[in-house]
Amino acid sequence: MTRVPSIDDITVADLDRDPYPLYAHLRTHHPVAWVPAVNLWMVTRWDDVQRVAKDETTFTAVVQSSPVDRCFGEPTIITTDGPVHRELRKATDPKYRPARVNEYIDDLVRPLAHAALDEVIAAGHADLLTDYFEPISTLSLARSMGFADVDVHTLRAWFRGLSLGATNFELDPVKQAAGDATADEIRARAGALFDRVSTHPDDCALSHMLHEGMPAGTVRDREFLMPTVLVALLGGMQEPGHGAGSVLAGLLTHPEQWAAVRADQSLVLQAVDEGLRWIAPIGTQTRQATVDVELAGAIIPAGDAVAAVVASACRDESRFPDPDEFDIFRPEFETGAFGFGSHYCSGHWFARHQVRIALEVLLERVPHLQLADGFVPSFVGWEFRAPTALPVVW
Repeated sequence: MTRVPSIDDITVADLDRDPYPLYAHLRTHHPVAWVPAVNLWMVTRWDDVQRVAKDETTFTAVVQSSPVDRCFGEPTIITTDGPVHRELRKATDPKYRPARVNEYIDDLVRPLAHAALDEVIAAGHADLLTDYFEPISTLSLARSMGFADVDVHTLRAWFRGLSLGATNFELDPVKQAAGDATADEIRARAGALFDRVSTHPDDCALSHMLHEGMPAGTVRDREFLMPTVLVALLGGMQEPGHGAGSVLAGLLTHPEQWAAVRADQSLVLQAVDEGLRWIAPIGTQTRQATVDVELAGAIIPAGDAVAAVVASACRDESRFPDPDEFDIFRPEFETGAFGFGSHYCSGHWFARHQVRIALEVLLERVPHLQLADGFVPSFVGWEFRAPTALPVVW
């Protein structure tokens, strides 16, 4: 057993620009490696990623160096295990269980998609990432949670601030200040909403979080819930909107697949799942080793932070032939894009079907959509990855 040397030549800028060649190199040569730039052990192969994400005894979600806890407070639904995690899932899941989502998702998302597309068509040109997918994603999540009067501009600012804080593994004070300020602003807005639904419950997610499964006349402590509200806002605003952009980028750069989806809309959900595999919107599940542990020939010391890199697992050659290729006709598969184990994303069904509806509305109204002349999509980010833009014509 040997502790693999640090991979000192990987920088945050490298990861933000394009982590996938780096992950491929790590999978082949150093599948478990310490990366000083982000203060994490990176675990990059499918089987090892699953082990880290699922083995709560050896790899706990309670990470002492967690930038999420540092910015959002604790406990959060993604940085706890055991009874605390189960209680937060009990509070968070009711609004986002598949059967419940099926009851309201079309009525919630389709009008927002049509309204956004009305503006796009009236303008005659668009960056679909900022003009279409992001408004749908931010407003859908905010309305489902109960933030009925928060506009798109504010929601985008919330996402930017929260994402800076939540991904600040490098301890950048500027990122920390931005994240902290945003979290404080949201706490104030959520406090007013909690005040209302504590005495007048309704069907929004924050109301369920307070009341679901509680004895009559009691509610959960809002301070206990607030860090998870911040996590839900960040993940729920980011994953569907930016994931949808990646799906469409894949389709429009593969005209034969775009034509197939236009001809048969039953393929839309296959395209969604493939796009989320190809460009995973959220890159890692972070854990902490509870004991010295050997994994893929490396020794991870107790107390070190470990990234189960789901974005890398989604391109593991042993599981996905030609993993860097976008191919909606792959056999049915588990992508890993929503994580693994007990921390599998609570909002996965909401996110997948929000993306499905956004694409269906595009197909119905502008089926001959194509990328602007000469534009080649590019992507940015490693913890939160998305297209930089999607200028289109029709």
